[in-house]
Amino acid sequence: MGFKKCSACGFVWSDRNDFLGDPDINLVGYQVNFRQLAAGLFLFNHVCKGTLAISAALFSDLYDGPIFTERMTDGPECSGHCFHQSNLNPCPNQCECAFVREIIKKINAWPKRSKAGKVNIR
Repeated sequence: MGFKKCSACGFVWSDRNDFLGDPDINLVGYQVNFRQLAAGLFLFNHVCKGTLAISAALFSDLYDGPIFTERMTDGPECSGHCFHQSNLNPCPNQCECAFVREIIKKINAWPKRSKAGKVNIR
């Protein structure tokens, strides 16, 4: 089956590296699940105009820093990133949700293959 299959066009990515390195894939959003953060969904657009929702748990190993235990979403210092699906900016707070923002940063910096198969470093 591979890592992921596009429900719109049927294209299959063999593994996560193949998926993240595909120049025809773009991260466009994150849908938070406050009860279980690893159950949140990263949303990717494919060149075929399909959107793929992939569990944040499949990317959790991309983060190796501290995971804070307190959620700051109800406090005045919260920047509100998690409440806006298309906001992919990093969170400056020591919030329980901040590690997801670091994963987003790594996904966005992932080297993409060129159309000829070579790697493009952004």
